[in-house]
Amino acid sequence: MAKKVVATLSKGGAGKLTKLIQVKKSTKTGAYIFRSRIVPPEMVTEILSIKA
Repeated sequence: MAKKVVATLSKGGAGKLTKLIQVKKSTKTGAYIFRSRIVPPEMVTEILSIKA
């Protein structure tokens, strides 16, 4: 799957993008939840600073 994402992002003037993976612990089950997003590099620090 990673190869497909990389190939798709490299086409068509996508520019530089960053894959952001956040890890959170569920309050109900105690299991870890992984959330991945593809964002511009300028938004990484803004997204990580939000406590949600």
